[in-house]
Amino acid sequence: MSTTLPATRATSRWWILAVLSLTQLVVVLDSTIVSIALPQAQEELGMTDVQRQWVVTAYALVFGALLLLGGRVADYWGRKRAFLVGLVGFGVASAFGGFAQSGIELIIARGLQGLFAALLAPAALALLTVTFASGRERNTAFAVFGTIGGGGAAVGLVLGGVLTEYASWRWCLLVNVIFVAIGFIGGLLLLRESKAEGENRYDVWGAITVTLGLGSLVYGFSVAEEGWASVGTIGFLSLGVVLLAAFVWIESRVAQPLLPLRVILNRVRGGAFLIQAIVGSVLIGATLYLTFHFQIVMGMEPVVAGLANVAMTVVILAVVPVVTKLLFVVGPRPFMIAGPLIGAAGLIYLSFITPDGGYFVQVLPALALLGVGLAMIFVPLQNLALTGVAPHDAGAASATVNSAMQIGGSIGLSVFTVIYAGTLDSSLAAGSDQLSALTDGYAATFVAAAVAMVAAALIAVFLIRGTKDELLPSAHEGQPVAVHLG
Repeated sequence: MSTTLPATRATSRWWILAVLSLTQLVVVLDSTIVSIALPQAQEELGMTDVQRQWVVTAYALVFGALLLLGGRVADYWGRKRAFLVGLVGFGVASAFGGFAQSGIELIIARGLQGLFAALLAPAALALLTVTFASGRERNTAFAVFGTIGGGGAAVGLVLGGVLTEYASWRWCLLVNVIFVAIGFIGGLLLLRESKAEGENRYDVWGAITVTLGLGSLVYGFSVAEEGWASVGTIGFLSLGVVLLAAFVWIESRVAQPLLPLRVILNRVRGGAFLIQAIVGSVLIGATLYLTFHFQIVMGMEPVVAGLANVAMTVVILAVVPVVTKLLFVVGPRPFMIAGPLIGAAGLIYLSFITPDGGYFVQVLPALALLGVGLAMIFVPLQNLALTGVAPHDAGAASATVNSAMQIGGSIGLSVFTVIYAGTLDSSLAAGSDQLSALTDGYAATFVAAAVAMVAAALIAVFLIRGTKDELLPSAHEGQPVAVHLG
């Protein structure tokens, strides 16, 4: 049970919302802002394709693996304190990355960003919860917070393009320092401290095993380019499975688990988490290669490439209100089945790209389909993830949704990179020119992503079961729907 803050003046509460929303924007946009800058960063720092992949993977992996622990630290240590420390750490890590002189330094910086984001993000959400305790203002605050978080991916793509083209790819990281300074000053002046009540114990062994387990699993997939039967691939994948099994064993026995198993063992919630992981693999993994296609094959400038990517986000934000209205009429299950299938259709369409193809014919229709499909998934997903969750497990369930997105993206990107590299090598060996071979590699990742989305639809068919009222028990309360795109 969380402590409630003393009454705060209405004006101060809205300024607090502005500060917390700004930091949420920074955390979300950092998942995409670097994507536009990667071709230039790779060239300047002499990175390999695997290192390029890890610039994205390091952030998503560390962020996702430590979110649950970050939420516990914020609750026990103090949410304002965790928020401010997370901000400072994120700013320092961003500066380190902005001045990186090698690919390894950039990857380390991204990992550090993920670490402090895992402390910052849950602290910001908890502070929002205790600042707006109930009523209409709470609904408005969460709607604003969710919308800004949802638009962060698009902001990251456009801002990344502008900064890369007119300044340097390094400013895609250094710009965070400006946001951090504003957020830190605002947080220091406006926020009040709050902590969770009762006995507070950290699940240290749970945190260690889940972090190392996920890390081993993702690394195992990333080295699969050497061969699925290689010692490194089998060794790290096996180690990851063993450590995650140990995590489950620990969680079933400790008094205050990092992730209560009752949260994930429910059929509907478990299905929602799996679907979220697949969506993460598509958003963080597959669409990264579309950005490369825009810049490397189609020759788009970074700004144009950023704007070209935004089409999907625009469609999502346009479709979300329609799906929201229909959600409580038809229920979530039809959307959770149809959404992935529509998204898969868009990805299959995208797989027919050619080196000399145009954006409006070969790409835009695919992005529109993908946007419609993702909107149909995003709207009901949060409701399903929290269906039947006891109040004291709500934080763990919410953190698990976000973790699933990031971890799914990390694993997806690793798998898609292996598929891309294998197809690229085969195409070059068959005599294709460089641009054609690259296009073949990108197309193969889109096909793989489409297969993953079909799997998500099948998960919904078999696991997302129940009547509309059973799946949406709080429909009559008119809870706001928060949409997160990254």
